Amino acid sequence: MIMNNDLLYRIALTKVPHIGDIHAKILINQFHTAQNVFKTPRKLLEKIEGIGTIRANAIKQFKDFEHCERELIFLEKHQIKVFTYQDEAYPKNLIRCDDCPSLLYFKGNAILNEKKIISIVGTRVNTDYGKQCCEKLIEELSTQEIIIVSGLAYGIDTIAHRAALRNGLQTVGVLAHGLDRIYPHQNRSLAHQMINQGGLLTDFCNGELPNKQNFPKRNRITAGICDALIVIETGVKGGSLITAEIANSYNKDVFAFPGRVNDTKSMGCNELIKTNKACLIYDSNDLLNLLNWTSSPKHGVSVQSTLFYDCDENEKKIINCFKSDEELHYDYLFNYTQISNTILANSLLTLEMNNVIKSLPGKRYRLSNY
Repeated sequence: MIMNNDLLYRIALTKVPHIGDIHAKILINQFHTAQNVFKTPRKLLEKIEGIGTIRANAIKQFKDFEHCERELIFLEKHQIKVFTYQDEAYPKNLIRCDDCPSLLYFKGNAILNEKKIISIVGTRVNTDYGKQCCEKLIEELSTQEIIIVSGLAYGIDTIAHRAALRNGLQTVGVLAHGLDRIYPHQNRSLAHQMINQGGLLTDFCNGELPNKQNFPKRNRITAGICDALIVIETGVKGGSLITAEIANSYNKDVFAFPGRVNDTKSMGCNELIKTNKACLIYDSNDLLNLLNWTSSPKHGVSVQSTLFYDCDENEKKIINCFKSDEELHYDYLFNYTQISNTILANSLLTLEMNNVIKSLPGKRYRLSNY
């Protein structure tokens, strides 16, 4: 966790009207700390691309720091971890998404960067078929180093969390409200178990209610934090399809269990498969083969085994961001390494010229030996 003084201002920035996560990250990257953002003159704020007069005025007019101080007290009292998008502990899968939260609140013991992550979503009113698909899949995955993520809602979400706990897997619930409550309240006991075998994750402060507009924000975390999203039973409308659409926009692997053509609970899954927005799977073997997870877990590639020349510290930071065969966007490297734009661009060019990394379309990079 960063120093409380700066955390106070980071929390404040999330409460400023018209300032979203993208704006907050732009401002902190520009002025280095959230406190500096609030101290910067209005005219300078207005000149930042994407900020303008309305947002600059909103920042200068914000006065409710007392609310933010109460939030700090709540976080400390309940031993809630806070991850900023610049922290090592911030989920790396999520930070690659442009609209990832600038702050995350986490209660639990899971480390969100050490294992593979699968998000499971589906209908709140499942059939026995959906329940069986979900439970069988997770039971078969119990030999893998995997974290199961879902939304702690009724139906498939609850089944996924319970199955993960039963099979010894860590499971994380992504909430559409603050950590001062559990919704639905019937899942309080389940949530308590998850804190001891996974955790609860949200980008909402305490006191935030599970209002309708919060669920799409919750869904983007569910979609962004995972290596793969699995849809188990959904109709032609609903949050599961929204989450699948978001996952597709993040270039995530999306999978779906098929259902009978006349089953309304499976129409959404069938449509995802029909329109090539999800790959059909029957069981864990399909999933593991399609993800190429049948071999041993991947780990970060060491600089020593990759480089053939003496690199500087900035180049080491860049290389250590990569796993073996993954592709990373320039913006992710910029946010994660905290290297200036000029130095980052020069370092990437040097690494490319020395055949350490390869430049790909869309400002993406990967290691050259994969």
